[in-house]
Amino acid sequence: MGGATSADPRADGYDVVIVGGAIIGSAIAWFLSANDDFDGSVLVVERDMTYTNSSTSHTNSCIRQQFSNPVNIRISRYGADFIADFREELGGDPDIPDIFTDYFGYLYLAADESTADHLRRNQAVQAELGAATVIMTPDEIRAAYPFYNLDDIICGSHNPVNEGYFDSGTMFEWWRRKARDNGVDYLQDEVVDLEMIGDRVTAIRLIDGDRVACATVVDAAGPRAVEVARMAGLSLPVEPRKRFSFVFKAAEPLEHTLPLTIDPSGVHVRSDGAAYLAGCSPDPDSAVDYDDFTMDQEIFEEKVWPVLAHRIPAFERIKVTSQWAGHYAYNTLDQNVVVGTHPRVWNFIFANGFSGHGLQQAPAIGRGVAELICYGGYRSLDLSPLGYRRIVENRRFGEQAII
Repeated sequence: MGGATSADPRADGYDVVIVGGAIIGSAIAWFLSANDDFDGSVLVVERDMTYTNSSTSHTNSCIRQQFSNPVNIRISRYGADFIADFREELGGDPDIPDIFTDYFGYLYLAADESTADHLRRNQAVQAELGAATVIMTPDEIRAAYPFYNLDDIICGSHNPVNEGYFDSGTMFEWWRRKARDNGVDYLQDEVVDLEMIGDRVTAIRLIDGDRVACATVVDAAGPRAVEVARMAGLSLPVEPRKRFSFVFKAAEPLEHTLPLTIDPSGVHVRSDGAAYLAGCSPDPDSAVDYDDFTMDQEIFEEKVWPVLAHRIPAFERIKVTSQWAGHYAYNTLDQNVVVGTHPRVWNFIFANGFSGHGLQQAPAIGRGVAELICYGGYRSLDLSPLGYRRIVENRRFGEQAII
């Protein structure tokens, strides 16, 4: 029997309640429901089924393997494999489309020796794990992409294999469809409290007062994850931070596809079909209200455009055609996901604080959390270095390649 999307829970209790139904919550729901060793019931509670302001809807939808930590590299390599085999991963249904990809690659640019050294060391780790990353001299970059101004650049790190854009919207849609086909219920409502007995969550409370019992609760609430954690008396260093995106047309379009270029300034830009997409963080980069998606009308002219015009002179004359602000679920400790159980509240599972990596990490995190629920531990990829214990110990997860 398939699951449902409704305004009321279909049962008084579920084995697993997932708080948050965007890309992470739906990944967990699908992987759990598709696991032959799981025969329990799953409820996904989502406050806004339109997902209008979710991080999932505001994503730039890219994937890369250019991280410095082997765990993050393996997470993304699995994500790329999952995207490539999407139909087969979801059971071979012929109605499931292929996931469109545009793997133009990422290109990190280094303007000082310290950054160049980081890129070289990261490339060695990436290559050891099978990534196709190469370090390029300015002359090599010019030969491949003659439109850059590289007068201030020492080297670049580039990988055109399985790096770039992918259609995360299709992945998200079919995860939800197949999760419901497998019996997962989706409920449009808001969790406002958790009932506890000792160090165990026993039920969720909804905004109208309804109580739904649960054996396990998963916090997949994106930038609002800290609110869910507080309901269990737990702390979580996650907050909403704005990120700005700008789609623009160039009076002189480039002759080559533009890799996702990470300028030393922090501004990034890439091809977006016949247009281009640039992004940046605000200055200062601080927490905002959950419902604050106001654009900074000056930041493009004052921060983004000068960098674009310097790095790619053909972008002297450009016109912004659309723009938006989205939220990172920003982990203030180390900008990496917190995933796994709490050491004291053993049936509360975190999947939070992706800091912009959520879409590309969703397959591995969905699979990992499902394994944790089914087997009590990770089987495919050990995600324990990303666990909550580092939060307790105030110990950063070592990852240098943060955008």
